Amino acid sequence: RTQRQGTHAPLFFRLSVSVVSVFVRTMSAGAGGVGAAAPIAMKEVLSLPNLGIQQQFIAFTHVTLQSEKYVCVRETGGAGGNMVVIVETGNPSQPMRRPITADSALMHPTSKVIALKAAVQGTTQDHLQIFNMELKSKMKSVQMTESVVFWKWVNESTLGLVTATAVYHWSMDGTAEPVKMFDRAANLNGSQIIQYKADKDGKWLVLIGIAPGAPERPQLAKGFMQLYSVEQQRSQALEAHAAAFSRVKVPGNTEESIVIAFATKSVAGGQLNSKMHVIELGAQPGKQPFAKKQADLFFPQEFADDFPVAMQISEKYGLVYVITKLGLLFVYDLETASAVYRNRISSDPIFTCCDAPTSGGFLAINRGGQVIECTVNTQAMVPFVSTQLKNLDLAMSMARRGNLPGAESLITQKFEQLMAMGQYKEAAEMAAESPQGSLRTRETVGRFQQVQAPQGQTSPLLQYFGTLLTKGALNAFESVELARLVLAQNKKQLLDTWFRENKLEPSEELGDMVKAAGDSDMAQQIYTKCGASQKALAGMAEKGDIDALVAYSEQSGQKPDYLFLLQSMMMNNPQGAVNLAIKVANMTPPPLDYNAITDLFLQRNMIREATSFLLDVLKPDLAEHAMLQTKVLEINLVTFPNVADAILANSMFTHYDRPRIAQLCEKAGLYMRALQHYTDLSDVKRVVVNTHAMDPQALLQYFGGLSPEWALECLRELMQVNARQNLQLVVNVGKEYTEQIGAEKIIALLEEFKNNEGLYFYLGSLINTSENPDVHFKYIEAAAKTGQVKEVERVTRESSMFDPEKAKVFLMEAKLPDARPLINVCDRFGFVADLTKYLYDNSMMRYIEGYVQKVNPANAPMVVGALLDCECDESFITNLILSVRSLLPIEPLCDEVEKRNRLKLLSAFLEQLVQEGSADSHVHNALGKITIDANNNPEHFLTTNPHYDSRIVGKYCEKRDPTLACVAYKRGECDEELVDVTNRNSLFKLQSRYVVERMNPELWALVLDPENQFRRQLIDQVVSTALPESKNPEQVSITVKAFMTAELPNELIELLEKIVLQNSSFSGNPNLQNLLILTAIKADKTRVMDYINRLDAFDGPAVGEIAVGSELYEEAFAIYRKFQLNELAVKVLLENVETIERAHEFATKVDEPKVWSELAAAQLLANTVPDAIASYIRANDHSASTEVIAAARRAGCYDDMVKYLQMVRKKGVKESHVDTELAYSFAHTNQHGPLEEFISGPNAANIASVGDRCFDEGLFEAAKLLYQSVSNWGRLASTLVKLHQFQAAVDAARKANSPKTWKEVCFACVDEGEFRLAQLCGLSIIVQADELEEVSEYYQRAGKFDELLSLMEAGLGLERAHMGIYTELGILYARYKEEKLMEHLKLFANKLNIPKLIRTCEEERHWKALAYLYVSYDEHDNAANVMMQHSTTAWEHIAFKDVMVKVANNELYYKALNFYLDEHPDTLTDLLEVLKPRLDHARVVDLMRRAGQLPLIRPYLESVQPSNLVAVNDAINELCIEEEDFEGLRQSIDSFDSFDALALAHRVEKMELLEFRRIAAHLYVKNLRWRQAMDLQRKDKLYKDAMETAAQSGESDLALELLQFFTDEKKPECFAACLFTCYELIKPDVALELAWMNGMMEYVMPFVIQFVREYSNKVDNLVQEKKDRANAETTAEEEAKAQAAQANMYASLLPPALPAAPGQGIPPDQMAAYQAAQQQQQMYGGY
Repeated sequence: RTQRQGTHAPLFFRLSVSVVSVFVRTMSAGAGGVGAAAPIAMKEVLSLPNLGIQQQFIAFTHVTLQSEKYVCVRETGGAGGNMVVIVETGNPSQPMRRPITADSALMHPTSKVIALKAAVQGTTQDHLQIFNMELKSKMKSVQMTESVVFWKWVNESTLGLVTATAVYHWSMDGTAEPVKMFDRAANLNGSQIIQYKADKDGKWLVLIGIAPGAPERPQLAKGFMQLYSVEQQRSQALEAHAAAFSRVKVPGNTEESIVIAFATKSVAGGQLNSKMHVIELGAQPGKQPFAKKQADLFFPQEFADDFPVAMQISEKYGLVYVITKLGLLFVYDLETASAVYRNRISSDPIFTCCDAPTSGGFLAINRGGQVIECTVNTQAMVPFVSTQLKNLDLAMSMARRGNLPGAESLITQKFEQLMAMGQYKEAAEMAAESPQGSLRTRETVGRFQQVQAPQGQTSPLLQYFGTLLTKGALNAFESVELARLVLAQNKKQLLDTWFRENKLEPSEELGDMVKAAGDSDMAQQIYTKCGASQKALAGMAEKGDIDALVAYSEQSGQKPDYLFLLQSMMMNNPQGAVNLAIKVANMTPPPLDYNAITDLFLQRNMIREATSFLLDVLKPDLAEHAMLQTKVLEINLVTFPNVADAILANSMFTHYDRPRIAQLCEKAGLYMRALQHYTDLSDVKRVVVNTHAMDPQALLQYFGGLSPEWALECLRELMQVNARQNLQLVVNVGKEYTEQIGAEKIIALLEEFKNNEGLYFYLGSLINTSENPDVHFKYIEAAAKTGQVKEVERVTRESSMFDPEKAKVFLMEAKLPDARPLINVCDRFGFVADLTKYLYDNSMMRYIEGYVQKVNPANAPMVVGALLDCECDESFITNLILSVRSLLPIEPLCDEVEKRNRLKLLSAFLEQLVQEGSADSHVHNALGKITIDANNNPEHFLTTNPHYDSRIVGKYCEKRDPTLACVAYKRGECDEELVDVTNRNSLFKLQSRYVVERMNPELWALVLDPENQFRRQLIDQVVSTALPESKNPEQVSITVKAFMTAELPNELIELLEKIVLQNSSFSGNPNLQNLLILTAIKADKTRVMDYINRLDAFDGPAVGEIAVGSELYEEAFAIYRKFQLNELAVKVLLENVETIERAHEFATKVDEPKVWSELAAAQLLANTVPDAIASYIRANDHSASTEVIAAARRAGCYDDMVKYLQMVRKKGVKESHVDTELAYSFAHTNQHGPLEEFISGPNAANIASVGDRCFDEGLFEAAKLLYQSVSNWGRLASTLVKLHQFQAAVDAARKANSPKTWKEVCFACVDEGEFRLAQLCGLSIIVQADELEEVSEYYQRAGKFDELLSLMEAGLGLERAHMGIYTELGILYARYKEEKLMEHLKLFANKLNIPKLIRTCEEERHWKALAYLYVSYDEHDNAANVMMQHSTTAWEHIAFKDVMVKVANNELYYKALNFYLDEHPDTLTDLLEVLKPRLDHARVVDLMRRAGQLPLIRPYLESVQPSNLVAVNDAINELCIEEEDFEGLRQSIDSFDSFDALALAHRVEKMELLEFRRIAAHLYVKNLRWRQAMDLQRKDKLYKDAMETAAQSGESDLALELLQFFTDEKKPECFAACLFTCYELIKPDVALELAWMNGMMEYVMPFVIQFVREYSNKVDNLVQEKKDRANAETTAEEEAKAQAAQANMYASLLPPALPAAPGQGIPPDQMAAYQAAQQQQQMYGGY
């Protein structure tokens, strides 16, 4: 409670090395955590509840923290479904919310990539997915074969996956599946995995889990760790709660050692053992090992059960952070394991942490939702270690390692000792590693320069610089000194290397040194980097590096003289001039006009350079550049037409003068460009005829841009000028732009010039796509006229679009030597007869044979018919037929020949086919017709030939001989044809025999159709002739069925009596007897009884059933009795005759069980239940037990049912429903003894359902017996309640242990006043949270408030007491016992449902409790409102302060200030001090000014004045004036300048106090109002201030005016002082004049002496400078002469003259033209 109010208890920290106790005090948690002097700084980065995240989701299972950049929270069960909230710590005010279905989510440490994990339904597998949120795309996914219990990003590209058995690594790159790293050790079985880490190189892995503590200390969780070596593939199991990897460089080793630090806390022998270990992993062979370190973790007594949950190692500072569950932070030095600091950083438990490498600390999240960042307080760490811990070595080590301030004096002292001892190397290392470069000064370099190196050893200065270079980069003066040293030794290559490695800091001095050494390039780089603009620009201009020059000038803000640069570069570097001009033109705004630059080039005849420049700058194609666009085209069309053509080809410009350019293009021979620019048709027609000078493809494209009318006119012009030369172009244009111009117009144009060749080529492009018949026909016509017979043949063969009639007529008229086109047309479109006649008439017999044999043999019959019509020679026709043979279709051939009565012509051909084995029906049909016509034994042919078609031949015979037709039809079973021919020729006997023998039901239906007028004649022949002749039973059967189907019952009876009753071979046939009786039943029921008595072979059961269906019940009864079917007979009596009496008489007579059963069923249906039960008992039938039970239950015949059910059980039936109903019958008849005996024995009864029925019907004694027998304690309790046996009911309820039962018994006890028993029941109910509210409401409705409070208070002591009990008791206290409410809230605040209690307290107006609840629930805004609105009961100053620092609504701050002004003004300042960081100070001032209470808050105003706000400054200044505090006012205006100085000056200069008027003058001075200040100072005789003001103004007039004033006032001393103060502003002659005229010469002499001395020094300096220049010039001349002499010495050693370079030897007056030509060739080489 103390910590919640804002004060930490003091904590003691014990150092493991020096055993020194340090008492650490911390500031209030509400004021920001650790105090300013603490070595660890803590701040709240964000608060998850303030972002709308509910408290229940702030837990280890829902929150993940993978890096310092993102916090990821998974919310479940909300109205919008599951959500993931991603909070960026750098911008927490805008969290991202996305819907998800996953069970876990991990944000990538650095990028917006999220990993999701979800369980696969119905399995123990997990599905993992990596999703890129920025690209909104899935990157990878995988389905694990087992559940993932923990996962973590081990680095930026790999996920670590921990399952119940193993650990996997899954890379987000590529398509690789998860890779198994190692199996989990046995010590981690049953543990909850809380951390998994890998070292930087991935060579070492560690897995950490926790498990429940020992029984004696269950809260102290056990920690287990598995350390795994990837290279060795070995694991080691250890006890640890937290661990982390790092690297340490051991002195003497070149490489860093890998170390692991881990913390553990355990119980051994009843003693707590807490340690932190640091050990090396994989020691380097032959290297100095890292000594193992360990230290104690000291936990205060109140944190005895606390344990580490996380460990982070700061690579930046080399510190180990150990964080515990309850919020303790331990800080240790990694290299020495020395304890540094300990403090509690959170009052709520911490459940997750991560490293924060940016700050060198870590981030942690507690259960309260705070995201806390802890890091090193850089200003306090080293002083703390050195002064508080007294560990100077550690302080120096930490300062060097982390570059921390605070150890300067220690470092300096150590450095001096080393220098004094001559240990220069160590001193150099000390200076190089000094924190924040405290020793890296000029003085240190000077110290090393003064030291003389021993003979043969390295200079200490070089050792110093070498150490600096090893550690990092040099600063500016170090770089200069090192360069001076290296250049003196002629080792400039070292400077190059160091500069490339960024080891040297560039400076202008360093650049000068390098340039003097001859390296201009390196000097240029140094000038550029250090910002020496003028020198950098000069160097770039010397090199001609225009891009760099322009870029640097823009970057540095320098403005070179571009006009001068261009003029100079045009002579020496034309291409460079172009580049510079382009750069200049692209500047915004351009320093030179485009025209001016262009004119510079053109004045020097630099056409190509001007063109290059204009092409680049005119790229934007702007309208205002139209003149320049025209100019660049004009100059090139005149001089370089190919360049102009290339420019126009690129379509760079659109705003130039197009008519002007068109004329120039035509003159230059660029006809294509001219066409593109002309807009008048006459111009276009004039130019377009120059096709010889234009690219055909370009011209073709040009026509595409013309209108159809213009294009047609141009084509006509081309045809008129030179049709042969331009035909191909015209055709190509027509092909390409048919759709635009129109095919008809193009065809008309070509036809206009009668150009068949053009038509042929043009239409050839359309023929494959056009569906116009005219196009296809014209193409055929054009091809024929141009002799393209093959193309005519192809089109007539492939095309279907032309008009066949027109094509046929044209081809016949054309009389082509090749008839194949005509054959194609006639064959495809059915003009075979015309074709044959044409070929025959033109004696083209060869084409007739070829057509029939090769083209289309199927049309041979038509050809033969046409030839017959033409009276062709029969021998040619016969030979033609024989030449085709098997390809010839027989049927159409026969038809064609038969139509012309020349069938006999085919006789020989057909006989030949038959001899060859042909089975073609058409062949045999033709032969049959020939045979019938010849009357050559046709019956033999018709009966023996199997191949002819009976219908065709029969039809052929009908008019010749009907008998032969019947033979043919009978052979082919042509039923309809045979019936038709016999009917028409009255051959009924033949028809009847055929129908009987045919045995076809369809044929019978046809002939017996009532519509058949010949049916009677056929029936007579069947009865009299055909059927008596038959000996086949099947024929008889089918005939009878046919008569039945035709519904001829009378005829059928007549037929059957003749067959059955008269002696025949079918008299004893059962089927015929059945049929006779059935027919009689249908047609004549009076004969049925006679047939039953006369016949004995019929099927009794079947016929009886039919008789019943025909309502002949007595006949059916007779049939059943005749065949001894008594059961069926009694059914007829019961169901049809419906006489139970006759049935009972019949049953008594036959006395058969089945008969009795049928009778019993009928009696049951008649609702004579006792008689039915008696009949069932006599039948000994239990099959209808269900129906009997139901009927007896409806009739209430339970006594009879007992007898029946006992009979059923004797039959051995053990069915549940039987025993169940028997038990109920016993209960219903109050036979409790038999019932108890029955249920105690073996039975299959559903006792529970019987008990429920008895309970529902009020048979409670029977129900009690039944429930006891089945141990249904719940229902038994209810029954006992009904019997008012409450103690027994409680016992039964205890056995039932069901909330429903407990509630029933409890409520009954409450109603009966059995409160002791009711409380026993209630305690078992209220542990169920869902039932608690119902119990409470029942008690309250009954008015039993004290009993309810007693029940709830007793419930607090239950082991299963839950939040609902505590909450409900709080609600009851609020309603019925207010005095206990606050005590209850304070004791159990963390176990309450606070929102629910808040509503109750608000309803009951318990304001103090309401405020307390709001604070506990972190709703500080509401708490503050309640305290202010109900201050008499709810307000307390300290509590209110704690609340106000946590409110979210800023308006509450000002509402609170008003509240304090009204009610508690004495503590207002205290409140303001707390709220100071959160207030708008200007608003506070305005609020207090309007309230007239500014003096009340002056301490607050002074504390916030450093923010330098106008309102605050004005308020303080106003208070100072009112209180006449001139010192405070002077301090205020000097320290803070945000106020209206002139207004304040005007105000205070009118005050009586001199100091205030002096302040007014001071304000005038600060605002440069010098004269006003001096006037005021002279008025107040503040002469010293006036002198200082004049000197500060820098204005000579003011100084002279002041001097004049002093002379006028006769104040010589002030005159002399003013000369001294304003020395720079006063001219000597003026001073001397004033002094001489006013008799103050002695006072002006010091000024004159000083002036003479100053000017003497200046003259001496000028004389010395002149001498130095003369000496330097003399020295330079001597050196030049010496160099010339030296050069002449080696002239004889030079090699022979080399060949002249390009351009060498050209006269100077021609050199410029030569260079310009070379540059133009380079620039325009691509045109």
